[in-house]
Amino acid sequence: MILMPEPRAAVQARPAAGTPVLDVVVPVYNEEVDLGPCVRRLHAYLGAQFPYSFRITVADNASTDGTRAVAEALAADLPEVEVVHLAEKGRGRALRAAWSASPAPVLAYLDVDLSTDLAALPPLVAPLLSGHSDLAIGTRLARTSRVVRGAKREVISRGYNLLLRGTLAARFSDAQCGFKAIRADVAAELLPLVQDTGWFFDTELLVLAQRAGLRIHEVPVDWVDDPDSRVDIVATALADLRGIGRLGRALLTGALPLARLRAQLGRGPLPAPPAPVPRGLPGQLVRFAAVGVASTLAYLLLFLVARGPLGAQPANLLALLLTAVANTAANRRLTFGVTGRHHAGRHHAQGLLAFALGLALTSGSLAVLHAATTPPRAAELVVLVVANLAATGLRFLLLRLAMHHRP
Repeated sequence: MILMPEPRAAVQARPAAGTPVLDVVVPVYNEEVDLGPCVRRLHAYLGAQFPYSFRITVADNASTDGTRAVAEALAADLPEVEVVHLAEKGRGRALRAAWSASPAPVLAYLDVDLSTDLAALPPLVAPLLSGHSDLAIGTRLARTSRVVRGAKREVISRGYNLLLRGTLAARFSDAQCGFKAIRADVAAELLPLVQDTGWFFDTELLVLAQRAGLRIHEVPVDWVDDPDSRVDIVATALADLRGIGRLGRALLTGALPLARLRAQLGRGPLPAPPAPVPRGLPGQLVRFAAVGVASTLAYLLLFLVARGPLGAQPANLLALLLTAVANTAANRRLTFGVTGRHHAGRHHAQGLLAFALGLALTSGSLAVLHAATTPPRAAELVVLVVANLAATGLRFLLLRLAMHHRP
């Protein structure tokens, strides 16, 4: 039986009364027009498609229009809607405040424009609910994603993610997609370490999670660009570059407690597979004999081909050496059930020792034969077959000693 590492605990589908399983945060700034339709559409979807209790938190970060009033009207009309108001701007700041105050075990966020198809929401949070993953992101860069946006944004997005791979060794595919989720226990450890309060917040969180050994689940999404997006691309790009530089320095200088995070949150390596069940001697003998027959035929063929141009003794050396290496490799896999490179060098060294003994037997037999008479080619072959049979027995004993009961 293989003992697996303890998995992350699954989220209870029935938490304490009044506690939502999922909290979806919608960070907004001056969105009085789009906020109402967005929240009502999201609420209707969750009510019809999400099987557990949920909450929608509108995180209003310093709006100057009627966004706060719209949010409070929604909260009064829909019991699952809450409002958080911040006096300062910043999407990262809004997410940190809303996630830190939420009682839900799974936290998510999405952009108010609902560019991402909501059908991706259940597969986004499912691996977090089950404990399979720690964070989840929507990705527009997967082959199966369906994306509608202009060439300019496409180039910027792909270029940014390539930059992250080159500078921060990021292994996630889409840091900027406004469609993410995280387990609350993981967020409690990571959020205090995330310094950015703006658009780089997502990237910093994901890099920390990756370096801490957490599992990041990616969901291909259907995504349609919002032509009315108010993101200042130039300012955001400059802020992202500053964030990359700051985070890169922190990683290089060891300023982040990554070892503690990895020990506390990271998923350890899988255990080594158990040693295979030892194969019985009768079966080993049958397989070894089959390999031996094939090796002997190959040996004799090589000897006959090389005998003319090289002479008997050099031809014997060449044929025996080539078939010895192939014989050891075949017996590792077929006779003794050994796979992979573990101990391969030692096994081949043992095979070469058997080769040396076989060479001594066959060369000695040929020398005795030639000293007694001038033999025909058939007599040479008979002597070599007998000598090879003796060498084969020695080879089996040596290889079995080296490989038996070893993975």
